[in-house]
Amino acid sequence: MHDAPMPALFLGHGSPMNALAETPFNALWRRLGSALPRPRAIVVISAHWCTEGLWVTAMSHPPTLHDFAGFPTPLSALNYPAPGSPALARELQTLLAADFPLALAQQAWGLDHGAWSLLLHLYPQANIPVVQLSLDLTRSAADHYRLGQLLAQLRRRGILLLGSGNVVHNLRTLRWQSVASPYPWALRFERFVRDNLSQQSATSPLVQFARHPDATLAHPTVEHFLPLLTVLGCWDGRERQQVFDLGIVMGSLSMLSLQIG
Repeated sequence: MHDAPMPALFLGHGSPMNALAETPFNALWRRLGSALPRPRAIVVISAHWCTEGLWVTAMSHPPTLHDFAGFPTPLSALNYPAPGSPALARELQTLLAADFPLALAQQAWGLDHGAWSLLLHLYPQANIPVVQLSLDLTRSAADHYRLGQLLAQLRRRGILLLGSGNVVHNLRTLRWQSVASPYPWALRFERFVRDNLSQQSATSPLVQFARHPDATLAHPTVEHFLPLLTVLGCWDGRERQQVFDLGIVMGSLSMLSLQIG
């Protein structure tokens, strides 16, 4: 057991190119990796593994998934050979059994770009065990918050909970110039999130984000928002929250990020 809980992170991962090109975003990820206590293991919840039912990677050597198209060839050559942890996967299965029956992915999946594009900069030596949890799209936003409450105890054991998504994520409206001004609705929704991060309950405004008038524009689909709710669920209401306001790129992709603890 650790004297203080391991911090938890929600990071806006943005474009897969953040794994390759030098950006303010991966500069932050490198700083965080250097500043945080070294985790015993990492549990990642990425927007890019969506399932029916909850799954966890349970292989000893999870493959690096290049789950994108249309990007430069060097991006597809990147590899993140971190070990997995079948033992931790089974522990999660036991921990969550009553509320979230968890299936073990022993061959399917691996680490998708929502996971490894961050980890490549956070922990470039790739020597910390990593398991990835899926997003169960049959579950509600409140369920994803409740999942974080159950995972909170892992932090006392030195395990890093890492959520990977985006606070605003609408690819249909992207303006491909990186300096494009944010849409007013994107700014409004990001401010709504920023203003409600300290609301701790399963009925908080963020858990009920779909009621916001800009929600369907900010999130035509929900998968990039749900990892934030799981990370917020592991907050005890007293720990420090540190918000990294990294802007909205290409008009409708918010890179706002959060550290708890």
